[in-house]
Amino acid sequence: MPWNPRRSGVFRVVAPVRPAVPGARDLTTLASDVDGRTCRERARRCCVSCRGVGRLIVIEGLDGAGKRTLADGLSGALRERGCSVSRAAFPRYDVDVHAELVREALHGGHGDLADSVYGMAVLYALDRRGAVEQLREQLRGNDVVLLDRYTASNAAYGAARLHQDAGGDFVRWVHELEAERFGLPRPDLQLLLRVPVDVAAGRAEHRERTEQDRRRDTFESDAELQQRCGEVYAQLAAVGWWSPWRVLDGRERPDFAELAAAITG
Repeated sequence: MPWNPRRSGVFRVVAPVRPAVPGARDLTTLASDVDGRTCRERARRCCVSCRGVGRLIVIEGLDGAGKRTLADGLSGALRERGCSVSRAAFPRYDVDVHAELVREALHGGHGDLADSVYGMAVLYALDRRGAVEQLREQLRGNDVVLLDRYTASNAAYGAARLHQDAGGDFVRWVHELEAERFGLPRPDLQLLLRVPVDVAAGRAEHRERTEQDRRRDTFESDAELQQRCGEVYAQLAAVGWWSPWRVLDGRERPDFAELAAAITG
């Protein structure tokens, strides 16, 4: 995804200011030299710095697809290129009350709340709505903001629960709610880790056995739901839903250096 300065809003054409004193350098030339030098210096560290705002990169995929592993490796590769990286994950179970309600409902709490596709989706969306200002601050202060799950998770899981595809009413509703009404920042790139359902399930089971407080929830334990969700994810990526996507084979170790180079260059 090469950076296009015409779309960045950083540079603008200014009419030249004539030097008042013969031999003096005009202000436009001076400003251009300063900006150019600053950009060249920043480019030695991370070429996305000159955009003035960081890139929002989202990692999506089934539970057990390897999202955290990808986030760890990609963060390291980006930092090796001199980029400042900020990370976050949704749902924010230990931060936001809406996410807390989601976790409790997924483990049998709050009556039949978990049965309501739209009700759960609203809670997921409100969790992200509460993080909007924090995300914008992170984008202003970092070259890359890396998210583990975002709006596409809501679209994929909800559509799968309703047996709809990516062109259905639910996916449109999620976009209207989160992107348009709540004004969530638009991703620059969404990375989809595609893995067979049985591979993802095996990883999730292993994580449940080896990590404290990682008991699988209702959605994670439903193999048929995971299968349908994977299909919706693939459709979202194929149509470039909301932003560009890149599909990665989650069965293999990604080339973190190559991916970091593609993101920054």
